[in-house]
Amino acid sequence: MFRTRRPYRRRLALALAPLVALVAACGSGAATDTGPGTELVLKVADPGNAGPLAVAKRDGTFDKALAPLGAKVEWVTTTPGFSSMLKLFNTRQLDVSGAAFSPVVGALSKDVAVRIAAVQDPAGKDQSGIIATKTSGIHSVADLAGKRVAVNPAGKGEYILLKALARAGVPAGEVTRVPLQQKDAASAFATGKVDAWASFLVPYQEAKANGGVEIASEQSIGSKDNTVVVFRTEILDQRPEVAAKYLEVLQGLTDRQHDDPAAFENVFEQTGPRALSGARLADALRVDAEATAPRLPRESDAADLADVVNLFAGNGVISRTITAADIFYDLKAKLSPDQLAALQKGR
Repeated sequence: MFRTRRPYRRRLALALAPLVALVAACGSGAATDTGPGTELVLKVADPGNAGPLAVAKRDGTFDKALAPLGAKVEWVTTTPGFSSMLKLFNTRQLDVSGAAFSPVVGALSKDVAVRIAAVQDPAGKDQSGIIATKTSGIHSVADLAGKRVAVNPAGKGEYILLKALARAGVPAGEVTRVPLQQKDAASAFATGKVDAWASFLVPYQEAKANGGVEIASEQSIGSKDNTVVVFRTEILDQRPEVAAKYLEVLQGLTDRQHDDPAAFENVFEQTGPRALSGARLADALRVDAEATAPRLPRESDAADLADVVNLFAGNGVISRTITAADIFYDLKAKLSPDQLAALQKGR
């Protein structure tokens, strides 16, 4: 009896193997073909209600520009903070996002296949920092000793905290870092489960508007954690022309934002919880007017990157050193002279 069943089971297993592999591939996103000659759906982090990407989403700007290359955009809903998106990149549910040096360093230390394709010169450095609860008694970075501070681990929040402590001469070990992504950190801060929060952009501004006490900003601590544009490495390897066109369009949008800030706020909703007004709108317009367009990485960017890497390595955030060669993608080498000229025009 067993002699007759074994071959049957073996044949059944062999027959099912391709089906199982196909299901597994579809579940992980591996079935998506990004090679030349195929239509590419470029998955981009949804921009919300403001900024160049919001205008592009409303107007279909990327789809118009990418159509001749056989590509189009799909907007993906994400949580705030690049470090909270790593699973989406790993499972091919996200292809490109804005970020900063710090979370990309953290991602590469975990072998997430992403690279920085473009860097933006510093602007809006007062939009991120460290805030304390009104009841914490914290009025300076030195007061953080013995306190609990929420940070998004191996990301901008943890960098901001470590940078601020080093600048103030406070040993990092004297502060309890509570690892929380932005959404959970906002709740912990609002309910007093942490004494302070190292945060950035919209969640940071909302917490400040709700009474959080700012004790440091990226500007005041001399942050080198610059804004960047990050792609999944497979996209850069297989469809560099699409990545270049995306960046070219983003450059034009950012130039428009710089010249006409009001057109880039409250893009979809003029009223409601996502819309800005009063002092917060005025502040956002000021920052929009400082916007700098993304450009290809330069040698000088390596020094800023090293500041982040060394701080993380020295505090045990990452276990191996990440170099500029690991993190910056040489898109230049992948483009035709015409594609490169279009991308570098005026930069």
